[in-house]
Order: sequence, then C-alpha cells, then structure tokens
Amino acid sequence: MLLQLSAEFDLQSDVVPWLLAQGPAAALETFEKSAATPYIVNVERNGKIIYTWKGSGRNTCIGLYDPLNKQNEHLYTFEKDLHIISCSINNEKTLLAVSFLQSTKEERVNQLLQPVSKCLTLLIEIHPVNNVRVLKAVDTCIRVQFLYPVANRNPFPESHLLLISEDKYIEQFHIHVVTEDHHKVVIQNSGQLPRDRVADDLIWAQWDMTEQRLFYIIPKESRNILKCVQFYPDENFNLILEAPLDISLRDIGLKFVNLGYDYSQDQEMEPRSLNLQVFTSETGSFCLCCSQAPDMPKEVTYSVSFLHKGYSKTFTVALQRTDYPQVKEVAFLNLDYYVAIYLPGHFLHLLNTQHPDLMCYNLFLTGEDARINMLHKSSIQSPFKSAVWDCCSGRMFTVRINECSLMQFLWNSKLDSDRLAALHCALLHVRNTTDLEMQIIQWISENLSACYTFDPLQEFIIASLYWAMCPETSKLDKLLPYTSLLYWNGIIPGITCMTDIISLPELKVQNCKGFWEKLNLNLECVKYAEPHLHYNNNVLRREWYKLLSEEKAEERRTTTYLRNIFENAKKVLSNLAAWNLEERLVPLFQEEDYQQRLLIGLMVTQLKDHLMRHLQYVGKMKIDQIVLDYVSKLLDLICRIMEAVWRKYSLQSCVLCLDERGSAAEFAAFHIMSRILEAANGMCMPLPPGFHTLHMGLGVRCLPLHTLLHYIDNGVLQLTETFAIKLLKDLDNTEKNEKLKFSIFTRLPEAIGHKVSQLWNHPVNSNFIARNSVKLLLDKLRKRQHNRPVMDRLSVHVEFLPLNYLVDMLAEVEEQDLNPFEEEDDIVNAKFVEETALKHTMMLLGL
Repeated sequence: MLLQLSAEFDLQSDVVPWLLAQGPAAALETFEKSAATPYIVNVERNGKIIYTWKGSGRNTCIGLYDPLNKQNEHLYTFEKDLHIISCSINNEKTLLAVSFLQSTKEERVNQLLQPVSKCLTLLIEIHPVNNVRVLKAVDTCIRVQFLYPVANRNPFPESHLLLISEDKYIEQFHIHVVTEDHHKVVIQNSGQLPRDRVADDLIWAQWDMTEQRLFYIIPKESRNILKCVQFYPDENFNLILEAPLDISLRDIGLKFVNLGYDYSQDQEMEPRSLNLQVFTSETGSFCLCCSQAPDMPKEVTYSVSFLHKGYSKTFTVALQRTDYPQVKEVAFLNLDYYVAIYLPGHFLHLLNTQHPDLMCYNLFLTGEDARINMLHKSSIQSPFKSAVWDCCSGRMFTVRINECSLMQFLWNSKLDSDRLAALHCALLHVRNTTDLEMQIIQWISENLSACYTFDPLQEFIIASLYWAMCPETSKLDKLLPYTSLLYWNGIIPGITCMTDIISLPELKVQNCKGFWEKLNLNLECVKYAEPHLHYNNNVLRREWYKLLSEEKAEERRTTTYLRNIFENAKKVLSNLAAWNLEERLVPLFQEEDYQQRLLIGLMVTQLKDHLMRHLQYVGKMKIDQIVLDYVSKLLDLICRIMEAVWRKYSLQSCVLCLDERGSAAEFAAFHIMSRILEAANGMCMPLPPGFHTLHMGLGVRCLPLHTLLHYIDNGVLQLTETFAIKLLKDLDNTEKNEKLKFSIFTRLPEAIGHKVSQLWNHPVNSNFIARNSVKLLLDKLRKRQHNRPVMDRLSVHVEFLPLNYLVDMLAEVEEQDLNPFEEEDDIVNAKFVEETALKHTMMLLGL
C-alpha cells in the first residue's frame, strides 16, 4: 500500500456522538431511527467542515466542525424536511448561504396547482440568528461559495459570495455588514445586493479553495476554452488565464468540482459522465485530468494534459480483474509533485507532474501495492493538496506516500521502469529524513548489477543534487540536470501511452506573483526549448580532456586561467571540509590529485558561466555560492555513499597496508568503488581527494597481479603519486614484490614516474630509469633532427662499439642542453646510463 491515509474527520466518530448528546430523548430516538444519516455538504478554505442532518420532527439542521479544536457548532435549523444541495459560511462566521430543494419529487407532483420554485438560495445572518434574505428562487440548482482571504487577517466589513447556477452562469455578490448593539452583525444593504457577472455559458467549473481561483470551460465552435478567474479579498477579480482544449466535451451536461457535495446527484449521475479536474502545484505545474466511463469493461482510458509543458498523455490500461464491482470513474488525487489516478481494486498510477516527459518516472501499481485502505468507492474528491474527501462515507483524509512501502516496493521491483520511478520518488522525500537516504544507498549497493537500462549511482547523485539545490532559487530547476537519461525505450506492462502536442495557455495578466509567476516561467522555458537549458557535462568533458592533453604536451594555457580553476577547486575542498568536522570512517588521503582538482575547478567555472547566462536577476555572489554548494554536495554525496559502504561491511578506518591480502568485505567495497568511478566517468563528475589512492590500495589487496594490471591498463584503476610512494614503503624487495613494483612503475604517468623513481634504490629501477632516459633523449634528438656526434666524454673507454656509439650520442645531447633530467642533481646522465648498462649486462651474464 504505497499511499497512506490519515483520518482527519469522520462523521461517525466526530459528529454523531455530539448529535446524540444534544436535546431531549425524543430527538435522540428520532435521529437513531432516521434513515437519513448526516452528510458533508462543503469544506471551507480554513478546513472547517459544514454538514447537515435531520433533527427532531424531521427538522433540517446545519452544523460546523472545526478540525483545529475538534469542536462542533450548531449553525441553523429549518423547521421542515429540506434537501440541502449547497452551503457555505463566511470567514467571520456571521453569514450563512444555503441552497436547497424546497420539496421532494412526490411532493411536487401533488403541488402542480401551486407553482413553487424548485431551488431556493438564502443568505442568513447567524451572529446571532436574525434576518433571512432570498438570493435566488429558480427551477435550477444553485451552488454557493463564500470567498476567503488568502492569509489570516482581521475581519473586514464586506463578504463576497459566489453563486454558480445550472443555468450556466456565475455571479459574485458583495455583502456589506455592520455591527449593532455591540455584538449583532447584520447586512447593511436594504435593497438588492450589488453583484458582478463572472462567467456565462460555462459547461464545467472547479473551485480552488486554497488559492481562491475558479476554473471553468466555455464551449466554442472550433475548440473549448479553459479559463481561470483569480479572486482577491479586498479587490475584485481578474481573468488571468485562457487555454484552448482539444478535449471533446459534447453532451456532458454541467458538472461542478469542489463546490460541495450533493449525495442525491451523485446517486443519479450517469455512469458515462465525464470526470474532469484541474491540479496545480507551487512549482508552477498545471495539469488537466480527464476520464470517462469505459466503453469496454476490460479497459479504462484517461488523459492528463500537462499545460505547463505543452503536451498531453493519454493512457489506456487493461484491467486484470473482472470480479471487482464496476466503478463509475477513476479518482484523481493531488499529491503536489504527483497526480494519482486511482481505480479501486484495479490500479494506482502516480504521474510526476514536474518531469512527465519520460514514462519511467511514473509509478504504475497493481494488486496489493495499489490498494488504499479505507478508500474503496469512486465518490472521491481531492479538494486541496494531499487531501481526500470520501463523499459517500463522510470522511476526510490526508494522503501521503508511505516511505516504508515505497522502499519495500523498490526492493521487490523486477522492472527497471519500476525501480527508476521508485528511486526518483524516494529521492524526492529524502529532504524529510536522512534515514531514507541511507536506505536508498543500501539498495543501490546491492543492486548495482541488477539495473540494465540506467545507472542507479548516476541517478542517485544527479537527482539528489537536483532536489537539494532547486528550492533555493527560482528557475534553478530548469537549469540543473535531474536525470542522466536522455530517452527511454522501455515498456510498462499493462499500460499504453500516447503523447500529443497541445496549445500552451495564455496568461492575461503581466507581472504575476506566486503560482502564476512560476507557471509563466515554465511556459517561457517550453517556448525556448527547455531541454537545452539544463547543464550538460559534455562541454566540461571536452575542456577537461583538452587541458590534460595540453599538460601532457607541455603546452599549458595562460597562468591566470589555470590559477582561477585551481582556486575554485580549493574553495570547494575547503567548503567540503567545513561541512564534515567529524572524522570520516573512510580512509581517504588528503592528497594533491592534479587531474581531479582540475576537474573540480573546471566544473565550478563552467557551471557558474551557465547559471550567469540564465539567472541574470540573481547576484554574482549568490550564483558563486550556489555553484560552490552544488559541487561540494556532489563530492559529499560520494563520500556518504562510501561511508555507508564502510559501515555496512564493518571496514576499518585505518589506512590500508599493501602487504596483506584483502577480505571479502574489502572486495565488495572495491567493486562498489569501481562502479562509483564508472558512474563518475560517465557523467564527467569529479571524485573526492584520495579516492583513486584508496581504490588502488584495495585493488592491490584484492586482485591477482594480472587482473590488477589489466584494470590499470583499461583505466579502471588510476595510479597516483601517493599510492606509488606507499607501495615502496609497505612492500619489501622480495621477488614477488619486485615484480609488482616494476609492473606498477612501468605504468606510472611520466610526471609521477620522474618524482617517485628516485626513491627506489634497486638495480631493476636503475635499469628502468636508464632506459627511460635514453628513450626521452632520443625522442628529443629525433624531433630536432640533430646529426649523430662522435665524441668520447667518459673517463674510461669501453671496447664495446654499440654502447660507445649510444653513449657518445647521449653525451652530445646533454651538451646541447636537451637533458630532461637535469634538475635531478645530474644523477641521470650519459655516464649513469653507461654504468647501468654494464651492470645490467654483468647481471645477465652472471658475473
């Protein structure tokens, strides 16, 4: 059960006991024997719940439940049996708007000679109960809804009431109130209340109680138009958005969403009615969800239009169970970053609203994983974010993703699409607890080879950085990468998807704030090709390789350019050290790794340039800090992965000694470090200082020599100066160790080899140094096209013509100041080469 419900309100436990405790015993008996149970008619923005019940003598009563203090309050009683279809109370609890049917169908048949309006809409003063004013007396149903201030504020002398009519129009009434006798609140207007026409000819409407917005659809000849009106507490209202729709809405009747609940209308609702809902989120996501009762009992189709992205996705699901009772429609739930599509007994589909482009980010669950406890019927509304209203049972819930169930689903998943979707969903919730991050790392360490279509380490690092950094600055989510995948060719069993391009909404008001500002930013990114805005490591990789090749060819860039890069790297490493004051368990050497420091500094430089181009309204110091934190957190994430691995396998924090063999736990750690290196190379991400040295140390302890050398030759293991020095110190000169040392030394990078070779006083090393010296001198000589000199510059002349020939040539090169070893106290020269060659010859001859 991935989605977990927490009961916030239940008529049977929060209201019925209070009702039974009211009034005389006769009323109690009447209530208990009544077939008409209490039911919810509306939920206000402040969370207060309006309900109705039949009291003594079949009176119709209205009550209010406050979830904060968990108290009930009686608001008003009609001394006759009425069918209330809509009710709303203003923020100050001084006015009550009620819309009800005046009689039942049977009574209307008997009253044909007495024409009476079917629906009556009243405005009642309830502080205290006083005057009643008729707002509407018509033959069509009316819905009522008071506007609420967006923020808590002192009571204001004017209330605003929306009337939504089945005659397809919406009006706003302005109600001025005054205080009499120090406590009585009455309506000031003696005549008709001033009103505004909000909309006409609508066929669908949805109220957003949290943000005080009204969405409605108007049919046009070519296509239907979705409009949105934003209401303000002290001002009027603005038409703020229009969006053309490609959805067919013929013969759907008129339907209201989040404008109360009429249980009789729900029971009479046609089984093929269209279910249409709008969901928004603080990130600027704007989704239109649509479903219709299926033509075929074995499949269901629904669509989600991502209006903030410019495309829609239509899903068709093959129903596996035919024994489950037929439901009227799927339920749509707003989970902020996700939209949930729920068909009780069949499936639960979670759609990522911020990144809906790849199907693999959507969780599609069936069976026990899809079941939601306490939610089995289809009369479900989602009045605001993470809330569920079960209209039939009269219960309100908060809904959230159960992290334990999510991790269990991740562990049990067999498909890469499920693993990837669950991984991203879990990383979204890591901000709530560090324990969840450790559980994810645990799963990654045991499933590195189980995922075939994506690298879990890459996804973990990229997505973790994304969710950690994006809340800091607006638009940052458009500029930082959120995945390592560019496309997805996988198929999710049981569901098919079709994507269509749709028209973008048009904002009618400029310089908007809040949600509208973020929506406008999303739309601008779509217009200017959003994928190209995300930071890409390909440019970083090319520049890094170019700098390394220039370093190898001794063609360095300007000193200032490189100095800035290494200064950036120094800041990152200092920032990382400041975050981790406690001693780490992993024995990482704090070494001078030229390549990694170059990559760290270069990443800072390029990411900073990327953000500066697109975040022009953000100051340079702010961008500098964002980039510094991003690269520091990247290195810290890798360190935390390794820390978790060290704890999992109970490895020692002491520096590894190279003269001992490694354990099975060390081999497992070595394997994970190899996968970390592979992931980092794939994304061109830097590694923390000391990573390569520790990796090499584990390799020497865990691998046989031929495998070790194979790993080095193929770049899986990278040699460092620190490791080479440690190799000399830890290993003696036994035949086996000499073979290892010489194999390593012949593979050392040239710059490291020059420094370390002088520390090993051994004939094999001397022979290696001599050979290397000859090679370098001859290469330089060939490049400069010098003629061969014939000179004798040695104190003792040896009668061995090949050697004489070589030594004379080397001596001439030295004379021309071409010796690359001249800074090493003239230890390596032509004479040294001659003596080493003779010693090596004597050794081979056994002399």
